[in-house]
Amino acid sequence: MRKDTHPDYHFIDVKMLNGDIVKMRSTWGKEGDQMTLDIDPSVHPAWTGGNTKLMDTGGRVSKFKKKYEGLGF
Repeated sequence: MRKDTHPDYHFIDVKMLNGDIVKMRSTWGKEGDQMTLDIDPSVHPAWTGGNTKLMDTGGRVSKFKKKYEGLGF
């Protein structure tokens, strides 16, 4: 394997919105830097799994199906 092809993977401190500081490994910044979050991961769909369902009431999916209904898909 070639040397110096991978970024430096080190520990940083991540400051949550409630003030808690969590130590994580990252390629961001330098060893010991602190990243402050703008979004609360305890409620954001990107971290909670995004339990939202697609509600299509006459929208894109319906238009697509209507447009191509005669092609036998």
